[in-house]
Order: sequence, then C-alpha cells, then structure tokens
Amino acid sequence: MRPRVRVGAVNYLNTKPLIYHLEALAPQAELSLDVPSRLADRLAAGELDVALIPVIEYFRGDGYSIVPDIAIATRGPVLSVTLFSRVPWAEIRSVALDEGSRTSSTLVQILLRERYSVQPAVRPLSLDAAAERSDTDAVLLIGDRAMKACLPGYRYAFDLGEEWANWTGLPFVFAVWAVRPGADLGGVESALLDAKVQGLENVGAIAEAEAGRLGLDAGFCRRYLETLLRFDLGTSELAGLTRYYDLAVRHGLAPAQRGIRFYRGVSALAGV
Repeated sequence: MRPRVRVGAVNYLNTKPLIYHLEALAPQAELSLDVPSRLADRLAAGELDVALIPVIEYFRGDGYSIVPDIAIATRGPVLSVTLFSRVPWAEIRSVALDEGSRTSSTLVQILLRERYSVQPAVRPLSLDAAAERSDTDAVLLIGDRAMKACLPGYRYAFDLGEEWANWTGLPFVFAVWAVRPGADLGGVESALLDAKVQGLENVGAIAEAEAGRLGLDAGFCRRYLETLLRFDLGTSELAGLTRYYDLAVRHGLAPAQRGIRFYRGVSALAGV
C-alpha cells in the first residue's frame, strides 16, 4: 500500500477553488490547513510532501519543484493583500508585517525600496494582534483578515496586486504548489489539477458556502474568486514570477541562482 501523501493548503477563501473535493479526488491525500508561513515551515521540515506555499518560500527552499499550471495569482487588484498606511508610500518609515505572510511581506519591501527609495524599519504583526492598535506608519494584512479589515485610523489602503500591476504591467503570483525533494505524489498532482478545474466550475457554490463562515456577502466572495483572482500558471504569470524573484535577489530577500523547476513524478522518472 502506498503511503499517504501529506498535502498542506491555506485556509483562506482564495484557496478553496484549488482544494475543491480534493480528498475525494485523491483518497491517498491527507489534507491539512494552516497559514502560509507555517505551511512553508512544515514543508521545509519534511512534515508535508506538497504544500501551497508563498512563492518566496519556493525560492528560499532547497530543491523544491512546482506542480505545473496552478497558482494563486492576480493581474490587478486582489483585495486580500493590503498595505494600510497613515502616510503616502514615500513617507513610510515603519511597517508591521502580517506574520502569516512572507511573499507579500517581501513584495512590500521591494516596492518601498525599489519604487519609492525608502527602507523603513519592519517588525512582525502577530496573527492575533489588533492591527488598528499598531503604532507603525503602515500595516500589511493578508487573506481573509485583509478583506474584512477597515482600519479607519489609516488614511491609505494600498492594494498590492494593483500596485504591482501598475508598476510592472505583469501578473503577480502569490502562491504555488511546491513539492519537497524526493517526494512521490503518486498521482496526487493530477488530482490537484482536477480539483482546480472542478473548483472553478463551482465558484458560486464555494462563495455561498464560505460567505457565512467569513461574515462576507456571497456575491462579493464570488466576484473576488471569479474576476480578481487567477489560478493558472501560464507564460505571463511566469514572467511576473521571474521579475519578482529577480527583484528579491537584488535586495537580498532571496538567494541567487534559484530557477523555476516543475514537478515530474518520482515513479515516472524511475520508469516505474
């Protein structure tokens, strides 16, 4: 009997189309849900075989590969990644970064350094901290937390997907399915693709089910999933991902000489 394939995914609305009926599609998969940063740590520790992790952690990881054709990406506003700020970008001198985020935390620092020529002090914002009580100039929030936040004491709410698109003209990729070195998914990679297809065919049902849990309007959830997010990893997404990586390397936020490598099953490589 094949061992269980340990799969980790984010428990945010933006992930739901990618794990739709996954356990039915892949009975050998053992699915667990966590925040992005913890998933990255668990994959690095060998506690997971494949996980939907922040893309910066793919580049920081050692020997990971990517399941093709799947991502969480955007080509403009994303709504679920927001930098709330008391001052304009160029005046930010301190920023609190959502502890659940690593890709977006890196993106904030790239934008501040590269586009606005400022390098503020950064500190973590714990997952249970009240963001509105932060005394920093700016606060980064991600996921469902960002979509529900208002933070009236902060004059500006910068959507990072929109900021990136306006600056580069490219899509932004937030997360990918990363596979640890030596892992054999045993067909689970096909189930991940099937789950995405079925999830996108059932966005309305997903939005209705998740709206109540999140305290959000079902129509809003549907528009978010259907019109703002992209779940493919095509040529333009790869171009955006490469640009992001190059900038992260330039600013010492990611190691150099890490390429994009796609997963091919261990069994296939062994000719089994």
